[in-house]
Amino acid sequence: MPLTRIVALKGRSNEERTQLKEVVLQTIVDKLHVPANDRFLIIEELDRENFSFDPTCLDIERSEGFLIIQVTLNLGRPDEMKKEFYEALAEELHQKVGIRKEDVFINLIEGTKENWSYGNGIASFIV
Repeated sequence: MPLTRIVALKGRSNEERTQLKEVVLQTIVDKLHVPANDRFLIIEELDRENFSFDPTCLDIERSEGFLIIQVTLNLGRPDEMKKEFYEALAEELHQKVGIRKEDVFINLIEGTKENWSYGNGIASFIV
């Protein structure tokens, strides 16, 4: 039950945003093993003055094509699964959308099931 947020600079085409969304969601399904219909994603585009990032942090050369992908999901996936997800997502975005791997910043935020309500004010996973 992830909630995914993608933040990037303004200027991507509708086609690129659609491809970006589909690649991210499919990689989450494939590598983090979430249900195929569990697709909740926000794409936010910002002006340069509202989007700050270090162009060389950890000796990675970032361009203006830089984006942040933040996925909030349930606790419990092993580190190896996360590593495979990071690698696969960067590669898929590079191959299918043309985004440089250096420009793909991924952050997973893990929480417990009682922190989710999918609607109607109901604690979806508290029994």
